[in-house]
Amino acid sequence: MRSTVQLRRPADIWHKPALSAAAALAVPDVTLLALGRMDLVLYTSAGAMCALYGHGLPYAARARTLAWVVLAMVASLGAGLLAASLVSSAVLLVLLASLLAAVHRIGCDATRIGPPGSLIITFIAASAFFVPQQPARIPAHLALALAGGAVAWLVGMAPALVRPHGPERIAVARALEAAAGLWRSERTGSLAGRQSTAAAVGAAWHTLFLVPAHDENRARLERLLVHAESALAAPAAHPAPDLAGEAQRCADLASELRRGGPLPSIGLTPAEYRELTRQLRLPAPDRAQGVRAVLARLRPGSPLLPIGARVAVGCSLAGWASLAAGVGHPYWAVVTAASIFQANTTLSWQRAVQRFIGNVLGLALFFALLPLIHTGRPAMVLLALAFQIGAEAFMTRNYWLGSVCVTPMALLLTQFGNTLPARTLIADRGLDTLSGAVIGLACCLLVTNRRATDRIDAALEHLTAAEATARRVLAARAVPDHTTGWARDRLARSLVELREAVDVASGEWWQRALPAERVAVAESQGHHTLSLLVRDTVPVAPAA
Repeated sequence: MRSTVQLRRPADIWHKPALSAAAALAVPDVTLLALGRMDLVLYTSAGAMCALYGHGLPYAARARTLAWVVLAMVASLGAGLLAASLVSSAVLLVLLASLLAAVHRIGCDATRIGPPGSLIITFIAASAFFVPQQPARIPAHLALALAGGAVAWLVGMAPALVRPHGPERIAVARALEAAAGLWRSERTGSLAGRQSTAAAVGAAWHTLFLVPAHDENRARLERLLVHAESALAAPAAHPAPDLAGEAQRCADLASELRRGGPLPSIGLTPAEYRELTRQLRLPAPDRAQGVRAVLARLRPGSPLLPIGARVAVGCSLAGWASLAAGVGHPYWAVVTAASIFQANTTLSWQRAVQRFIGNVLGLALFFALLPLIHTGRPAMVLLALAFQIGAEAFMTRNYWLGSVCVTPMALLLTQFGNTLPARTLIADRGLDTLSGAVIGLACCLLVTNRRATDRIDAALEHLTAAEATARRVLAARAVPDHTTGWARDRLARSLVELREAVDVASGEWWQRALPAERVAVAESQGHHTLSLLVRDTVPVAPAA
């Protein structure tokens, strides 16, 4: 319980999605308020909430991603509105909403869209299934959603006018900070520190791979990222580096990147950099990208499919239980169940506890603010925007703390379209939260992810092959070239994938024993080989 409710440090860029979403919501909300049509806020909010996505992506990639998110949101909203206009059975509507929630979950996991994942799209779409609707009005409502999405796209892209390379600078700064932590460790070769540093470096390379290769700033950021990656060679470095000095150097470089001034230098001459570019970590030819990568994650036997089955079954049962209890908002139970399904049973249990605590406190906050809410729609709009900012500010500290703001915000959105007695609204929300959490957890136990261990086996095979390739490169002792960069990419990526597979499988129940000894040996050997490969190709660069 302590680990479930304890607070973490806030994310370094929490303010970006928070302010973006608030700005994107404020434009249509104020417009509808002036027109006296706050009953349409669901449709404009559907598009505006897309401003929460893509904040870790370079702007060229973010433009494409936001466009796809808006289209997916509008398509999901359209499916919900069409079902609401044609289907009269609440039981069938719950089933359809649950199936769509499962599609959202599998799709977002396969595309690795990042936070907030499928939950926002599921919340909007599930709400649409239970909104009184006429087929003739659907095109206009979808047009409102597209308009809100256009505002979200513009808000998401606006920072490019001020800091056009901000996302990739942040990614490299995180890698440098992870490297600084590894240098500071007394046992620089500790496996946990190397795992976290390799993951941060890998994420930064993935971000830079999304930047056009001819971009001059990408080239300069690559030099800094290579400098961060040199920390992985620490156990194999000879002579032994100045650990404290290297840690401070990486921390200083990260701080300069975050401040937004000119890109810092690591003291390489043009000739030295030309030599270094032959040694850079390059995306291996077998690295799946784009649609091909998504289809590979959805192949038959994919570990994502049991998670989708959990969502479909759990959301359906939770919604039907809500209907049986006479609650007027069964989609709340559907969304609650969808929100607690995480990568494994352990994380799902923690999320259920967090969701329940946050919702109870959020309902208390909503009740305390009723006098202010009853003053009129302007106060409701301001509160909704404040809760949106608060949700993003607190969510990275802990999910339950963010839910304290999400709950009253969801109730306010409900009140815009159809005013209900506060007592009824609070009681319905509480019952739906309880039923969704309990039934969702039951489904985690009944619908097991038996493929989690299979994913470890596959990851071990990939790691073995990548390490064999890396050792052949080391044995050749040739001048580093693009094949060296490919070998580093394969090996580092395989190590990160294995660690992710182990973390997921460790939280599952009712499956065969994990190959713990094989994993420990493979990770230890893999990181040692990576350190040798990095040592031979990425010397620590002197400070400018």
